[in-house]
Amino acid sequence: MCGITGWMNWERNLKNEGTILARMVETLADRGPDAAGIYLSPHAALGHRRLSVVDPQNGAQPMIRNKGEHPCVITYNGELYNTLELRHELEVRGYHFHTHCDTEVLLTAYIEWGPSCVERCNGIFAFAIWDEAEECLFLARDRIGVKPLFYTMGDSGFLFASELKALLVHPEIKPQVDSEGLAEIFIIGPARTPGHGVFRGIAELKPGHSMIYSRKGINIQQYWSLQSMPHPDDFDTTVSKVRELLEDIVTRQLVADVPVCTLLSGGLDSSALTALACHTYQSEGRGNIHTYSVDYVDNDRYFTASNFQPNADAPWVKRVSEFFHTCHHNILLDTPELSGSLPEATLARDLPGMADVDTSLYLFCREIKKGATVALSGECA
Repeated sequence: MCGITGWMNWERNLKNEGTILARMVETLADRGPDAAGIYLSPHAALGHRRLSVVDPQNGAQPMIRNKGEHPCVITYNGELYNTLELRHELEVRGYHFHTHCDTEVLLTAYIEWGPSCVERCNGIFAFAIWDEAEECLFLARDRIGVKPLFYTMGDSGFLFASELKALLVHPEIKPQVDSEGLAEIFIIGPARTPGHGVFRGIAELKPGHSMIYSRKGINIQQYWSLQSMPHPDDFDTTVSKVRELLEDIVTRQLVADVPVCTLLSGGLDSSALTALACHTYQSEGRGNIHTYSVDYVDNDRYFTASNFQPNADAPWVKRVSEFFHTCHHNILLDTPELSGSLPEATLARDLPGMADVDTSLYLFCREIKKGATVALSGECA
């Protein structure tokens, strides 16, 4: 993942505010450890932290391309799974590309189609594009809200970021929690009401929504919503379609110029995705895929079956891994590690969360990062 942030102000010259923006960018370093970038103009300042997945040598952000005689600048967090299709369509329309990354394709799509470009995107994303010709900032978030995007507007202008901490480091943004914020933490947490940023004055762009910020203010549009429709297919047709969709999804998400793995718990979801990933790897001659699982010290001795988890994971992980000949890594965590990493996990979330679940996921991902950059998880649910 990457980290994005930015600041718009019609009254101040943001070319003189590079120090503040740099501090906002630095808070996102864990999201993007590979590179950092800043763009400063009189009314718009954009920042980026990059985790390189595709075309690591190129694709530095914020990325600038001209729209006529004026620049368009993007800061982008995410991945487009239909990059090749969009790129081909844009090439047919006369565009030429300097990189192989999806960032340039997304920016070019905006230059060609404007705000409606987001309707053509298949992927997970949160991005902002400063359009100097129109004097507006366009922001969008993916349909399900996989990638986060928070914003606030006040006397300091309009600010946005991937994480709350990047907004709160701004000297004019106060970390105040009102009654609604307390309800989010103590009643709804660890879930959150869509659109709610917990801190006073901070909101979240909802999934499937886009926004235009200009001198006229904020204009938010919903570009996608889940539709409930009759299901006319019989069982066999349904199975065939679901398999086809999953195969397409997995194949697209395995595209990367960095090491990729899958998370394997031994459950139905992760086992199915691992099987499809192995099939793709074998058909493309890419060797055996690496898989990762997490377990806890002495869990094999003290595991007790329940309705929530009737079986231990380890035997099923071993069975799936051996059947598909994956290069498997079993990460063992102990209780002192879990309790000791709670501050780091809470800082990563920005908010109180699920405690043991957050800490185990934090430690698990830290170990995975030693061998892989991208992980396909089995969170089909």
